[in-house]
Amino acid sequence: MPTTTYTETARAWVTRWDRQQEAFLPQREEQFTALIDVVEEVSGRPDPLVLDLGCGPGSIGVRLLARIPGATVVSLDADPLLIELGRAAYAEVPGLRFADVDLRDPDWAGGLGLERQPDAVLSTTALHWLDPATLESLYGGLTTLLRPGGILVNCDELERDRRTSPVLSRLDRALLRRRKNRGVPQYDVDSWYGWWEEVQAEPAFAEAVAERARRGYDGENHSDLSAAFAVHLDALERADFAEVGTIWQHGEVRLLCAVTHDPDSTPQDDEPHTHNHAPARPGATA
Repeated sequence: MPTTTYTETARAWVTRWDRQQEAFLPQREEQFTALIDVVEEVSGRPDPLVLDLGCGPGSIGVRLLARIPGATVVSLDADPLLIELGRAAYAEVPGLRFADVDLRDPDWAGGLGLERQPDAVLSTTALHWLDPATLESLYGGLTTLLRPGGILVNCDELERDRRTSPVLSRLDRALLRRRKNRGVPQYDVDSWYGWWEEVQAEPAFAEAVAERARRGYDGENHSDLSAAFAVHLDALERADFAEVGTIWQHGEVRLLCAVTHDPDSTPQDDEPHTHNHAPARPGATA
């Protein structure tokens, strides 16, 4: 009977990771699709350079490269176990590389060896665990790390202020709850804590698990220090991006984008459309 290879073991754990993520984030694939749409629309080239912050085992990167095979995705995470899973599972994916990086280090980008400025920086459900001061420093650094006209896209569950918008805040949560309840029932899917407990008992990754313990990480190290929408919005505005705003949202889950200044850019008008996005009649003006 053939033995399971290291790569096959890693892929099995990454599949279980994706399933447990989808169990409480039913719109996850829709989010990824929107993120990749943004990269395609903004980069303007077939070989964009993209950074994925807090990448986990590389779920965004592998999907982006399936759509844009000429891209380069540098996937960053501080968790040695997740990094090792991604490296082992996707070792044969061209254009995808992983870096063990702690975003709390002010010089986190210094060792990446980037050949040019990134076209886009992406993150999903990761930056909320940074404290507000660290988050503001991170955003500020991205204004110069990104190329002129480059874009930051942070997809996360970011809460409204419940004191000033109690009804809208409740509706945000309700929409997510209803979406989840309409999903197809999933059986034999790991919980967040169950996945972490079992993967850390996997003998194949004992070395990465030991390093994880040495760094003081566990399944509960992902806190909500910056889960408020206002914290991110204020930090981005203080970072002096050219444009900041939400371009996609479902309840609390939103794609919050920030565009760097580009002194050489010229405004481009899209094709004229009617208010409901049906194509305008030939000869119509915007």
